[in-house]
This record gives sequence, structure tokens and C-alpha cells, in this order.
Amino acid sequence: MKYISRIDHIPQLTESDKAAMRLVEERYVFRATDYYLKLIDWDDPRDPIRQLILPRIEELNDWGRLDASDESANTVGQGIQHKYPDTALLLCNEVCGGYCRYCFRKRLFMDGNDEVSKDVSAGIAYIAAHPEISNVLLTGGDPLIMSTRRLSEIIAALRRIPHVRVIRLGSKMPAFNPARILDDDALLEMLALHSTADKRIYLMAHFDHPRELTDTALRALDRLTRSGVILTNQCPIIRGVNDDAAVLSELFRRLSWIGCTPYYLFQGRPTSGNDPYRVPIVEGWYLFQAALSWGAGLARRARFVMSHASGKIEILMVDDAHIHLRYHRAKNPAHSGRLLVCERDDEACWLDELKVLKTLPMRGPAPSASPRYQRPAGRGAPLRPAA
Repeated sequence: MKYISRIDHIPQLTESDKAAMRLVEERYVFRATDYYLKLIDWDDPRDPIRQLILPRIEELNDWGRLDASDESANTVGQGIQHKYPDTALLLCNEVCGGYCRYCFRKRLFMDGNDEVSKDVSAGIAYIAAHPEISNVLLTGGDPLIMSTRRLSEIIAALRRIPHVRVIRLGSKMPAFNPARILDDDALLEMLALHSTADKRIYLMAHFDHPRELTDTALRALDRLTRSGVILTNQCPIIRGVNDDAAVLSELFRRLSWIGCTPYYLFQGRPTSGNDPYRVPIVEGWYLFQAALSWGAGLARRARFVMSHASGKIEILMVDDAHIHLRYHRAKNPAHSGRLLVCERDDEACWLDELKVLKTLPMRGPAPSASPRYQRPAGRGAPLRPAA
């Protein structure tokens, strides 16, 4: 597998294509693998894989901001984010196998950015000191592009923390470079060692289009499954890539067949450079609903959400006059489960563009207020029936 980091090294592009892409490349980094570029139909200028990986001049349009979800507000130390009580993000790498053009963290790959820490010891110490953290997501950057030795050190350190039950690897390497998995037995042995019956490792895969699910990618996923890793998939809805109900339906159904359950479909964040890839909320909801109508139960498990600064907000329903939202996860625990009724705006792409008409609390008393429940010691600990 060969990495390509210069537009000039792609012979299928015309000189005019290269000239335009170089302008984008000066601002937003480009990287791909020779394997992934072979998935492109070079005779089709609208090919979805091409749209996903090759720069477009429209990326220079003035739209969005680099930290669209205000991740800096959740940063508690270099390379460590803590937004929800039971989940921490460890930004352990600032490189990916390829750079998706619609990436919401493209700021990490710019000169001068220091959000990622290669020395994760401070982040691991923070996690160890916070017993409410049961889930840790390794992200960045892509953790699977690190050496197996380095990744093993991080996972082993997390496994020594008793309250860390789930370790998640956010990775697009099964799509960009499945050979990373297929050609490294030591990686699979390490994952098998640490993905135990009571403390699983999850791979949060990132397949955006059915054509990424090649036979090679499926073999890589199968080896991960046989190593005890639980597979799920999350992706955004992207203009020119998967903004088609038939495409989304095929993606969800094929993922369910191979044991990589659809988890989240994200509303694209208003990130600088992402103007050509945006899909309005209303359009996205209708596409999502149509896609679900063609699949069996396991293909319908995804939630359509936006990762807003205030929390993970599920897009529940659109009617003639309103957009109905719900806090699936809230940064402020008091907002957990809260419903938002917004004025319908067919052009809006983000919560901040909507007019909120009404907010409603979660129906009925919160479980923690009920005499039938008590909360164990430790912030964010799960509810359990009272003795």
C-alpha cells in the first residue's frame, strides 16, 4: 500500500484539475492511498469516491469555522476532551490514512496546531483520576495509522484503569487501507488480548459509500470480528457522496449484513472548507427516512444526529411547519432528553441557524428523582434499582 500526498502524483488528473486542486492543497492537506484511488471511476467527474478524497476549488468558499462544535471548550488538557460524564476522547494522533474532504477536524492537520499530544500520559492520568469515565475513544487523526507497538502501549495503559470498560477506535483505515489490518497479525493479537468478554474494544468504522465495502475491506473487518472487536459504523451525510436514499439504504443494509452495525448518520458540521459538501437538515432527514424504509431491523439502527457544541442532538421529525429535535446526549445534564421544536427552515444546516419556538423537558420525572432509583457513588454512574 502506497500513500500519495501530492496532487501532482495522480496521473489521471488533467493539468487544469491539478492547478485548481493545488490552490486548495495550500490550505487543506491532501492524502490518499493508491488502493483508495483505484476505487475512483476516472471517467465520471461526479464519482462519489472522487468527491470524497480529491480537493474541490469550492472548499475555499467563505463558509463555516474550523472548530464548528467548539471542541476547544471540552479540552481539559492537551490531547484529552471530556464533554459527557462517562466518555473521554483521547486525541492520540494527528495523521490519517487519507483526508476526507469534509473532515470536521481539518484544523488538526494545519501547521501550528497543537491540540493532539503524542505523549498521552497526561490524558491517561486524567482518565484514571475520573472514575465516571467508562468509555474512551481513541481518535485524532486515526489511531490505526500508529504503529502496533504504540497503539498497544496506549490500550494496555487504559486496560489498567478498572473503570474504563469500553475502548473505541475511531478509524477509516478499513476503507482507506485495509492492508493495515490484513498484513499485521500482531495488531489482531493485541486487540484479541484486550477485547475481553466483559471489556470490549469497539471499532467505530467510517464507511461513507457502499463502494468502499470492497472484498478486501470485508476481509479486514472479518479479521477484526474474529479478534473479538465489535464493529459499528458512523458517517456524515455528504453532498455528492451519499446524499441519495438508495445509496444510504444500500450502505446501511450491507453494513448490517457484515456485522458492522450502522450507529450514527451525522448532519455535516458547518466547518470551514465544507461548503460544497453540505446538505440541509430537512433534506437530510427525508433522505434518512427513505433509506430506513428499505432495510430490515439491523439496518435501521442508525440515529440521525448533529454533534453540536451543546450536545448530540437527534433529528426526530420534520413536518410542514416544524423541525423536532431531542438531546440524545447533553453537555449540560439538565438538558438530557430535552425536546426542541424549531421553525422549519429548508436551508438551515445547523441548530444555530434554526429558530427555536419551544423547549420541552423529558416527559415525566427524571429517573434519578424517582424513589425507585438511587444513583451509586461517582458522577455519571449508571442508575440502578434501589434495594
